[in-house]
Amino acid sequence: MKQVKWWLMAGLVLVTAGPARPQQVPDPGFTPAIGKPEYQPARGPRVLIDAAHLNFHTAEGGYAPFAKLLRADGYRVDSNPDAFTAASLARGDVLVIANAMHKQSSEDWAPLPTLPAFSDAEVGAVEQWVRGGGSLLLIADHMPLAGHAASLAAAFGVRFQNGFALDAKGAGLITFRRSDGSLVGGRIANGRGAGERVDTVTTFTGQAFRLDPGVKAEPLLVFSEGYNLLLPEVAFQFSERTPRIPAVHLLQGAIVYHGRGRVAVLGEAAMFSAQLTGPTKRPMGMNSPDARENYRFALNLMHWLSGVLN
Repeated sequence: MKQVKWWLMAGLVLVTAGPARPQQVPDPGFTPAIGKPEYQPARGPRVLIDAAHLNFHTAEGGYAPFAKLLRADGYRVDSNPDAFTAASLARGDVLVIANAMHKQSSEDWAPLPTLPAFSDAEVGAVEQWVRGGGSLLLIADHMPLAGHAASLAAAFGVRFQNGFALDAKGAGLITFRRSDGSLVGGRIANGRGAGERVDTVTTFTGQAFRLDPGVKAEPLLVFSEGYNLLLPEVAFQFSERTPRIPAVHLLQGAIVYHGRGRVAVLGEAAMFSAQLTGPTKRPMGMNSPDARENYRFALNLMHWLSGVLN
């Protein structure tokens, strides 16, 4: 049966690693107005952005605008080029992992099974570091990126679904709204006052996940009716026979309390990027007209991870 990337027919350009990488560059003009930074310049918590696992979104690469945003708020931001150990993690206060990959996806997407990006020792090191008081922002996009990070997410009671979250027409531009409850109006959406309130958050495809029973967590982004999770054998290869399940009530964002530490989990990475995509250099991420409040959501989330927002 013919395989088609059918949502591309609707004009959506997916923001991922892999084959799409040459079409995406960070937007150097992205400069959000923060107002009053939380910290004095370079005096805030140290943020380590993972660069040890074939990540597309690094402090110098796809997440350069995210690093710029954090530095403007006073955070100290560094790349982490090392495997996760107690010693390497001790250098930071917040660890950001975005779209880590196993080498099986370094050239092209591999078919199932999707192999883990992290060794068992690394998963154990990160879990113990968080349990002892560290803070983790874990972001994994659609298949196979969700599969590559699934073992680390599971250590915190989060079950990544290794697929693609799309609407009924196959489009992946997803807006979560406070008005319909898909953006949960809790501490992250509210911030610390009216100037930090977020009413909409937009994502660009990604995956969906669920939480294990008993996990101390709060949903942030909840799929409403009309979205499906497609589960192909190979990323981007779909047919009428591709398995799919309703995504309603699954999550694309949540916060988790783990021991003395904190974990924020997102099922889509472009939402915190600011990229220019394709030959027309279309804005995608925090610089998109569809995602004007994403940068504020990112700062609120980082403030929670840093203990400023409780």
